[in-house]
Order: sequence, then structure tokens, then C-alpha cells
Amino acid sequence: MDRNLVDWRGYWAASPTPYIDEDQLDLESLEALTQWYVGQGLHGLLVNGTSGEWFSQTQAERKQVAQTVLAQTQGDMTVVVGITALTPRESLLLADHAMTHGASGVALTVPPYSKALDHEVVAFYEYIAQGVNAPVMVYNWPHGTSIDISTELASRLADIDGVVALKESTPNADQFFATAERVIDRVRVFGNFMSVRGLAFLQEHGGDGMIGGGSLFGRLDAQFWEDVWRGDWEQAKVHAEATEALFNSLWAPGGWRGLYGGYQSQLKAAMNMLSIPGGGAVRSPRLPITNPDDLASIRSALVSAQLL
Repeated sequence: MDRNLVDWRGYWAASPTPYIDEDQLDLESLEALTQWYVGQGLHGLLVNGTSGEWFSQTQAERKQVAQTVLAQTQGDMTVVVGITALTPRESLLLADHAMTHGASGVALTVPPYSKALDHEVVAFYEYIAQGVNAPVMVYNWPHGTSIDISTELASRLADIDGVVALKESTPNADQFFATAERVIDRVRVFGNFMSVRGLAFLQEHGGDGMIGGGSLFGRLDAQFWEDVWRGDWEQAKVHAEATEALFNSLWAPGGWRGLYGGYQSQLKAAMNMLSIPGGGAVRSPRLPITNPDDLASIRSALVSAQLL
């Protein structure tokens, strides 16, 4: 409930997890990707979030991924580790491991599948916040949990001791901005501020950052926030417009999937085209994008964004 306990802000990449194949993590490529993010000047990383395909990893693999990234960053940037799981016990075990290896904090959605009621959601985050020695980021991800944390419920969660941030990924833009305005005095808010409407909100109310799937723009994503902090609104608007245009050409409304395949599949296809390390394979249930027409459309979108 105290946003000032952490200095989290700016552009964070929700890091993908590279795979060699269905059976193997590609930790060497993950190291290279992490170093690329550091070199691009990003302000933070979220590991084992939705983009990281945590749902297709074992607990042991999730710990390997977190440990690999934390060993590469070593304090160079904020690293928050995703600990979403089906049970609170699993989440606490992942949190203990992450903090032992130097994480800045942990992030998690409500448990998927169970469709917790509002009072259960509050009790769940109270239990997690009391059980971990770490700052906690609430992650609202309706597409993965079947629960969209309302503005009122978000306000209740913002009052929990230990909860310091909200990653707001509701597909409802009006709700996003209403929630951000309601809770920003108590927790740091990350969401889709990198749009024309989002930039206008930043000017009037403030906002802390965005956690995007990977980072196709690299340094320019970080520069947007540095322009905002400096008050260079015209320059920030240029990148907001570019980000919005690329997003609309690649992702379905709400950002839950790509227009040409699963979210992670399309992200990795774009990374491969841009020679960003760590694209690699996806893992079942995700499938790679192989249709030549779809790949050509992705490439065309990257060309239009002047990335290729």
C-alpha cells in the first residue's frame, strides 16, 4: 500500500523464454536476450509472466529462468519475477527462490481457473503479501484468469500492506484509466500509457510505466519514458503514435493474442525478423507461425514501423 517503498518505473520488457525445442530451455539465448535488454537501456524486466510462457514450464524450469536472468542483471535493472500458480503454496515457493537470488519483487495474477470471488481475491493477496518478504505487484490479466479486477476491487487491493504496484492489463481502456486514477496515490501503476490517450492521462494524472511483451523498439521504448520525465511531451507523442500504430497492426484488441498467431508465437517471430536474441521456439500449447502469408504480414508491419 506504499508506492514509495520501491522506485519501479519506466519501460519494462515482459521477457520471453527461449526454448530449443519442446523439452529444453535455451538458457544461452536467454542470457543474450537479457544482455540485449540491459544494453538497450530498459528500466526493468518482468520474468515468467505471460510473455514468458510460465504456464508451460515446470517449477524447476521457472526457477532456472529466474536465476539465469538475475545472474545476468546483477543489479543493473529492476527485475520482478512472476510467481503466478494454481495454488498459493506454489507461489510462495517461487517467491522465496526469486528473492533469495536477488529479485526486486514478485508479481502474480489471481490463481487461474478457480475464478475467485472478490472477497477471495482480497484474501488471496493478503495471504501472499504476508507470506513473502518481497514487494508485491498485482497483475490483472483477465484473458488468463477469467477475472477482470474492477476499479473498486483494485482499490481494496491497493490498501494491502506489501502490495506496491499494479500491472493493469484489462482490455477495457475506460476501466484502465479509471483504476489508474483511483489507486495511483497508493501503488505504482503499469499499463498502456504508451498511446495517444495514455500520454494525455500521464500529463494530467501521472503514471509509472509500461510492461510490454518484449521490446521490439528497444531503446526507443525506454526513451519514451525519459522524454516524459523530462517533460518533452512532443517527442513522447511521436513514439506513442508509433507504438499505437505497430500494436494495431500486429495484435488483436485487448492485446491478448497476435493477429497471426498466439501472443508468444507472434512476438518470437517478430524478434527473429529483427535479429533480437532469444526469439527461438515456443512450447506447446503454443505453436510457431509458419504460414508464409502470415509471416509476410508481420514483416510488412515491422517495415511500416521503420524497424526493418
